[in-house]
Amino acid sequence: MTKILHRTIGTALPSAVAGEGVHITDREGRTYIDGSGGAAVSCLGHNHPEVIDAMKAQMGRITYAHTSFFTTDVAEELAEQLIALTPSGLDYVYFVSGGSEAVEAALKMARQYFVEIGQPQRRHIIARRQSYHGNTIGALATGGNEWRRSQFKPILPETHHVSPCYAYRDMWPDETTESYANRLAGELEEQILEFGSDTVMAFVAEPVVGATLGAVSPVADYFKRIRQICDKYGILLILDEVMCGMGRTGTMFAFEQEHIVPDLVTIAKGLGGGFQPIGAVLLSEKIYRAFADGSGLFQHGHTYIGHPIAAAAANKVVEILRRPEVMANVVRMGDRLQAGLDAALGQSPYVGDIRGRGLFRGIEIVAGKDTKQPFDPARKIHAKIKKEAMIQGLMCYPMGGTIDGKLGDHVLLAPPFIIVPEQIDMIVDRLATAIRAAIES
Repeated sequence: MTKILHRTIGTALPSAVAGEGVHITDREGRTYIDGSGGAAVSCLGHNHPEVIDAMKAQMGRITYAHTSFFTTDVAEELAEQLIALTPSGLDYVYFVSGGSEAVEAALKMARQYFVEIGQPQRRHIIARRQSYHGNTIGALATGGNEWRRSQFKPILPETHHVSPCYAYRDMWPDETTESYANRLAGELEEQILEFGSDTVMAFVAEPVVGATLGAVSPVADYFKRIRQICDKYGILLILDEVMCGMGRTGTMFAFEQEHIVPDLVTIAKGLGGGFQPIGAVLLSEKIYRAFADGSGLFQHGHTYIGHPIAAAAANKVVEILRRPEVMANVVRMGDRLQAGLDAALGQSPYVGDIRGRGLFRGIEIVAGKDTKQPFDPARKIHAKIKKEAMIQGLMCYPMGGTIDGKLGDHVLLAPPFIIVPEQIDMIVDRLATAIRAAIES
């Protein structure tokens, strides 16, 4: 019997013993296509030789040095690489060990920034319903995932939520995308004015919403309007790219496709590609300068930030991601994945929407295509799809509560960037079989 407190108690999990490319093999010899990159993590697949070699080389130099005593060349090199990739306006990096830590750090940066510049009254955080920003207390409070938040609400700090940009369900029949974007921006502005514009410190959002909504992209100009409102009232814009960033949507940063630059952006998952735990916050010059010219420090820290081996792994991952053929493959295979899903599932009475960008795609499951009626949550369609997909030799990322935390099912796909056409086709075929089997069961 296991001595691990697993995520779900009493479930017999297969034991992973090997990974190679886009596949994971279990102890019984069964092989699975990693159609979700775990949780959109394994962007370069498994056992990538260049990344493994970089980690081994770093182990021969130094494996750990606490950042209150030392910096390391490998962490400095990683920071230089990342800033070279970012659009103008993001100039510094703070390293952490994962996505939740990155969001926590960004929230604390936002608060300290306003203290440093003499606006300590700014304390309110506004985010969006049906978002997810991590599982630590501050990140969980900021996220709008009702199922994850519900039992912990009494201990969560106060945050506030406005509507997501979820056109499939929330855009009115007579609305244009422009008027929809304006309506949502107006809702944010009303919330800011209700609190007092000089008391709000940050608006937090995922450029492409990941696990909670299932690869939901914004309508055109939505983020331009959000950026304008944040600038109007002196509010920091924090974009969470832990899941959708680092090339997942076809550009290194998802926000590039919105033609804006945030004040803070969080990254993780694809940054380390699953080879080591690592995340980061990219911050603007004005935030860095407030710290540097004020207290001279960022009052925060964790034991393993800037870990040399994690930095070595991420350094090589980023170097590979920068190769032109990698992003080209994300776009090309993303288009093939969308086309394959449309062909295999687009006419299904149980598929309401197929969406996403690059190799980040979501399929929303419905009981009726015309009505968009969700399945009874008691049926746990998402859990059945995951089970059936594993039987088919496919790892995917189904979730429930898509609409409001209780109703709605979707499947998220986020395969490695090294995937080839034949493997894309296998993902589509296996997922279509799994969905049919789950609904018919």
